Amino acid sequence: MVPHLATALTGPLLDLEKKILEATPAIERWFRLEWQEHTPPFYCSVDLRNAGYKLAPVDTNLFPGGFNNLSTEMLPLAVQAAMAAIDKYCPDARNLLMIPETHTRNPLYLQNVARLMQIFRQTGLHVRLGSLSPDVTQPTPLALPDGNMLVVEPLVRSSNGRRVGLADFDPCTILLNNDLSAGIPTILENIHEQSLLPPVHAGWALRRKSNHLKAFDEVAKKFGKLIDIDPWLVNPLHSKVGELDLQEDVGTEQLADAVSMLLSKIKKKYKEYGMKEQKPFVIVKPDAGTYGMGVMTVKDASEVRDLSRAQRNKMTVIKDGVAVNDMIVQEGVPTFESINDAVAEPVVYMIDRYVVGGFYRIHAERGIDQNLNAPGSQYVPLAFAQQHAVPDLKAKPGTAAPNRFYVYGVVARLGLLAASLEMERTDPNPEVY
Repeated sequence: MVPHLATALTGPLLDLEKKILEATPAIERWFRLEWQEHTPPFYCSVDLRNAGYKLAPVDTNLFPGGFNNLSTEMLPLAVQAAMAAIDKYCPDARNLLMIPETHTRNPLYLQNVARLMQIFRQTGLHVRLGSLSPDVTQPTPLALPDGNMLVVEPLVRSSNGRRVGLADFDPCTILLNNDLSAGIPTILENIHEQSLLPPVHAGWALRRKSNHLKAFDEVAKKFGKLIDIDPWLVNPLHSKVGELDLQEDVGTEQLADAVSMLLSKIKKKYKEYGMKEQKPFVIVKPDAGTYGMGVMTVKDASEVRDLSRAQRNKMTVIKDGVAVNDMIVQEGVPTFESINDAVAEPVVYMIDRYVVGGFYRIHAERGIDQNLNAPGSQYVPLAFAQQHAVPDLKAKPGTAAPNRFYVYGVVARLGLLAASLEMERTDPNPEVY
């Protein structure tokens, strides 16, 4: 399924699609060489925005939920990619311990956990679930919507204090599907005998979006040079504002100035590309955090200065009650894709360095310039099937599903590569790994 593109299928995006398709051998070789130098995150999902004039990642998630939204045709590819990923860390692995989010009552999230368990079992691993929740003191069954059952068990530290597992289960590898927004739990500190994937500094206790965006700037520049395009076509402009306390009105002016500066930079770009109708906007969001919380669309700096008390409260506390002191101002990339008149954005999933599927996030009540990762969003699996890697070079740009999906996959992998650079540079114990 390729959604309707509300904007006319002409202009820069078609040029971009054409350039990417023509440069496929050079792009794939470039990725191959980059992966010799850098280790991709264990898994990753990237939210893309197709604006008709640019195609850019707007968020990169290193603890992706939502594997249940991928089409079943993609499962064999996911299993192969998972095998490649596990081989890197523990080739003789037998046991995998997975640590899910502690809000495990959400049925959709549980389906994601079940899908991940299915993928890793197919790679030849025994998979069990350990919980960080203090309420889980014994094996606890959780019902899935399809009538099946998952069991979460309390984590235990080994007698020598060097390993983590379950009472009767000693894993070689621990897979985190918990983004550590609430902080790094003591039980996960100083684990050196097992592979902890992703590493704890990928969690929101330590990770910052500004580090990722800095790394993405470098990747986009290299990619732009490789295929001879303006990096802006795949990269939203951005800036960071620190030491804020919006509830106490500390730093509001600084944030408004940053919004104003970015809006004028975007206007210049629009002028350069002859886009007279397009109105610039920015997205203001926390430098750390997930679930689309604390995200606001801003079209004028005055909106920041005139925030109501309720808006300030909403912007300053995110998941697990974490306070927000640093914010990102990011160029707003509208999405001109729609499915049945509902605004849509593609989300691409990767395990190791391989694209393993994706879906369209759609939201009937949101506009083209709003955050779609919000209550009420729905998911339509991308029909990548096996064809996303085999573009049709004879098709006209903008007409063939495999071409669209291949281009999505390329831009998503730019986000993946930026995440690998970010993880290397922010690793607090580089010598341990």
